[in-house]
Amino acid sequence: MLWWYRSHLPVDVGEPQVVVTNNPKVGVHTRLTDEVEEWKIQRTLQMVREMGAPWVVEYFPWAYSEPQKARSDFRHADLVVAHARAQGLQIIARLDLVPEWARPPKSPSQWLDRERYDDYGDFVFAFVQHYKGQVHYIQVWNEPNLSNEWGGRPPDAVAYVQLLRTAYQRAKEADSSLTVLAGALSPTVENNPERAIGDLDFLRAMYANGAGAYFDALAIHAYGRRAPADATPSPDAINFRRAELLRAVMVENGDAGKPALITEGGWNDHPRWLYAVRPSQRIEYTLSAYQWAQDHWPWCEAVALWAFRFPKEQYSFQDYFSFVTPQFVAKPIYLAVQQMTR
Repeated sequence: MLWWYRSHLPVDVGEPQVVVTNNPKVGVHTRLTDEVEEWKIQRTLQMVREMGAPWVVEYFPWAYSEPQKARSDFRHADLVVAHARAQGLQIIARLDLVPEWARPPKSPSQWLDRERYDDYGDFVFAFVQHYKGQVHYIQVWNEPNLSNEWGGRPPDAVAYVQLLRTAYQRAKEADSSLTVLAGALSPTVENNPERAIGDLDFLRAMYANGAGAYFDALAIHAYGRRAPADATPSPDAINFRRAELLRAVMVENGDAGKPALITEGGWNDHPRWLYAVRPSQRIEYTLSAYQWAQDHWPWCEAVALWAFRFPKEQYSFQDYFSFVTPQFVAKPIYLAVQQMTR
């Protein structure tokens, strides 16, 4: 019964902490959305700080926070935000996942009709207003260039820009100082209008439809697959430095003054996954990626790699993206990053 008592004891947030690091761009994508016990939320974020990472990307699903129209429930999100701030971490909040009341019956959880964009805007306003002064970055949607992240429908840059405009305007109503991130596009060279649109083409289409007026920074996904961190970028290759090609599209469209942030990325060392590398390579490439951003990307504010820790085993290749096990055992990659940041 010890576990029961521990899970129900109140948790003291504690005195404010400061992240000690020699690379202020180091970050991770935490996954506390489905972490129930508060002490586990706290311990996860403590370990992020102790690794020397000032940045976290965390998912705050709309469906969780507004299960009924105009009835917000931020209790779980409050725990995550409070403990992240206590650990001295900067939060990038990803906002998506459509509640059942805002989509057709039995539709996918990313399906959002245009007549419901104002409902999403209302949620963004409520979230930003609730966390004003606590959360300074939000990401509008996730990988809208993929059908499976767009409700199973063909990806639509025009529709995404309309959604982005709604979210941007409502977010700024709540907090004019907030940084709104757009994009978070899946790095892909596929161009199948029904299934996936290449990230470079989708970003160009966003700009062609006026997106530049409705975001303050670009969210980039920078997965390395089997290539080292310094592999030369190319339009027909998926690697970490593909981020530079997205940055070039920003510059081409007059957005050189805007920053970008890596909100997903990294390498996987699963023994049998197609795109995996050896464990030693994963460590080498990860350390090199953090260092590359610090040395070569003045326009990049953060590199938040996927994924720090899952609340439970995924029983798939996803487990081999993590830095820490569900039982809070630090993997060799965690220890290597910690040594680097010190």
